[in-house]
Amino acid sequence: MCFSATASLVAAGALSATGGLTMMRAKTKSELPFASIPLLFGIQQVIEGVVWLSFDIPLLHTVAMYGYMTFSHVLWPIFVPLSIILLETDPFRKKILWLFSLAGSIVGSYLAYYIITDAVTVQIVNHSLAYHSPNLYPLLIITFYLMATCGSCFFSSHRIINLFGIVLSLSFAVAALFFFETFFSVWCFLAAILSILVYWYFRQETKDNEEDRTDSITVGKE
Repeated sequence: MCFSATASLVAAGALSATGGLTMMRAKTKSELPFASIPLLFGIQQVIEGVVWLSFDIPLLHTVAMYGYMTFSHVLWPIFVPLSIILLETDPFRKKILWLFSLAGSIVGSYLAYYIITDAVTVQIVNHSLAYHSPNLYPLLIITFYLMATCGSCFFSSHRIINLFGIVLSLSFAVAALFFFETFFSVWCFLAAILSILVYWYFRQETKDNEEDRTDSITVGKE
């Protein structure tokens, strides 16, 4: 599998368009965070495109690298479980999801600290980008990260979000097994593409609401 600035920027365009359409389908403020996931992935892919293109421009390259890692390492473990909590209506599931949110906040804070305090580098390895720092990838932190970003999806009462968790977990396994050194870059790229499922969620919600309104009108006429 080959990645490049072009791949990142093409994905960014598609995700930004999808994200815009998804956010238009959100009906309440509580739906907006989850609806914004494809757009946020689009922004992240733009930033990684800049990382690819700026190896000869040190200041821009450093800014883009840290910007990308803020998304990939800090934002997602905090943002994903919180966005799912805001959609959840089942009180018991919501309590469980708060535990995943806590795990995500812990891992996001840990990674933010070491991104700021440790030297971070990025290099091209086998046509992908490898982000390096000595304290970013201990097993416990990766476990917490996976719990927050993927595990939280399994405790949603919405089947499409459960499916999102399944495909995220599968893409995690693919990236870990076949792209170990460039894991975060590859997984984020795959997850970005898979985030189109978020649009599917809102499309299905709109369809269900329209069917409910139709049924209500029919019952009223009877």
